[in-house]
Amino acid sequence: MAPRANWKGYLKLSLVSCAVALFPATTVSNRIRFNIINRKTGHRVHNQVVDAETGEQVPRADRVKGFKVEDDDYILVEEEELDEVALESTHTIEIETFVPRSEVDELYLDESYYIVPEDDIAQEAFAVIREAMRTEEVVGLARLVLHRREHILMLAPRGKGLMATMIRTKKEVRSERTYFRDIEAVKIAPDMLDLARHIVVTKAGHFDPGEFEDRYEEALAALIEAKRTGKSPPSAPSPPSGNVINLMDALRRSVSAERGGKRRSAGTRARKTAAKSPGKRTSRRPSRRRLKKAS
Repeated sequence: MAPRANWKGYLKLSLVSCAVALFPATTVSNRIRFNIINRKTGHRVHNQVVDAETGEQVPRADRVKGFKVEDDDYILVEEEELDEVALESTHTIEIETFVPRSEVDELYLDESYYIVPEDDIAQEAFAVIREAMRTEEVVGLARLVLHRREHILMLAPRGKGLMATMIRTKKEVRSERTYFRDIEAVKIAPDMLDLARHIVVTKAGHFDPGEFEDRYEEALAALIEAKRTGKSPPSAPSPPSGNVINLMDALRRSVSAERGGKRRSAGTRARKTAAKSPGKRTSRRPSRRRLKKAS
């Protein structure tokens, strides 16, 4: 079953436009989810919308959004009024400017979406916009109303389509100075830095998202399985012992451990390679020399 688009409208660059659809690029549907259960009865607990003063349940037809202006005074806003808020970005993703990707701070990036052409007529215009950005090695900045909020989008070519990433506003990003101001300027000894750099080089690799699993999710699954089968839950690993007392000694031991782990990994790979390679075919019958020795 094809995924359902979150939004449909038009992608616009100057006077060029094409019909597009927006799909979420990520999903959390596979995460373990818990229900709230009544411990006494074992039944699920349902949340209800009740009046804060009377305590009575409020039917869906009587629920309306309200903006608080004073202690007990609210301005009521109907759903139809929200739908009529007129912004061009409600129906159009218009690219306003292009910037180098390196200028966009990762801290501002939020959810990502895929943009695809909606029909055959849109294919050519969509490809022109995509390849123009790819050739110039830039990303586009645009606006879009989604979930009744206007968002800034960063558009970037990705394969045959476009990836749209929401960008947080300046007000949503906290200043790092608030958190980093008490970090002391430490003078690092050259030999300590050399050992730490050696560990970094030893652990060098390439990013492969397939290598990273949600270990907490796996631990939850193990806990649920243990309780389902009546077994003891897996024990949690011990936390680290705290700050390192002798940093130089810890660095040296880390280097030794990394070297040992690298040798073990190399040995494991060699054994696997040897097991996979067919080599020369040998007879299963024992040699005469072995027969004589056995007799």
